[in-house]
Amino acid sequence: MKSNIAISYQDSISPENLYAAWREFFQGKKNKSDVAEFALDLSRHIYELHFALKQAEYMHGGYWAFPVNDPKPRSIHKATVRDRVLHRALYRRLYPFFDRLFIYDSYSCRIGKGTHRALHRFMDFSRKSSRNNTRTCFVLKCDVRKCFASIDQEVLREILQKWITDADVLNLLQEVVESFHIGRKGKGLPLGNLTSQLLVNIYMNEFDQFVKHKLKVKYYIRYADDFVILSCEKAELELLLPSIEMFLLGRLKLSLHPGKVFIKTLASGVDFLGWVHFINHRVLRTSTKRRMLRNLQSNPKVESITSYLGMLKHGNGYKLSERIATAVHAERPPI
Repeated sequence: MKSNIAISYQDSISPENLYAAWREFFQGKKNKSDVAEFALDLSRHIYELHFALKQAEYMHGGYWAFPVNDPKPRSIHKATVRDRVLHRALYRRLYPFFDRLFIYDSYSCRIGKGTHRALHRFMDFSRKSSRNNTRTCFVLKCDVRKCFASIDQEVLREILQKWITDADVLNLLQEVVESFHIGRKGKGLPLGNLTSQLLVNIYMNEFDQFVKHKLKVKYYIRYADDFVILSCEKAELELLLPSIEMFLLGRLKLSLHPGKVFIKTLASGVDFLGWVHFINHRVLRTSTKRRMLRNLQSNPKVESITSYLGMLKHGNGYKLSERIATAVHAERPPI
């Protein structure tokens, strides 16, 4: 039996929840000038935000856009501190409920998940689908084209209405969602909002549920806009693809990236989440390796070195670890 989310608008916008959201938001941002300015008169800012929300007078502000290149060029849109505190307050109330709805094998932006768990799950699925490497393992790898930019805001509202009964919470979420669009009104979510991470997972959960319960796919993993399906039958994967494309377009108004859809054998190497996977091992993607070495040559911070060496533990990266340690004249942590 379907259950609805049991939160109220008054609880979500309460001073207690706003202060709790601020404390979580403040961690690691103390030296940011806009955050420090907000903190100087914190009580007034929290009270004014609460009052605007209580009087239904809250209006989301604009965004500051800036580019990043990690690993590919993206445009990040940063909201004001006031708005980001509200995002955190909403997230605190919404995440625990929606996380329970998500399938086990959705790994992006979820507590206790992440890329490393997705990588290990991929290896586990490869063994199971190939019956301990006694049969050829085929992998259908897909990428949703411009996922954040293509989110249909009206479809998102319809999905949220299935679970959220409080009209004021829905309207507040709509205010946040409609504060941004790409191209034309009604399209897109900003990369940079905490709420966007959750809302994309809620949106894509429709697809996850379709794959698991309608298509009855056993070995499926999704991380953000990338997903893989493993099978020992290539024909099975070929039959799934039209249904996948039809659902994404018809239900979610999304499409697959035409240049990033393929079916390959695991033995030939499958590129997923920055690693190229083979039957019994995985190696770092060449472009990722080059970017890592380039970053370390220009900025060999101890923290960066430690982070990269830690990442390399999750694959066959011993030689690369040695190369990094030598290049930056640093002692390599044990692997």
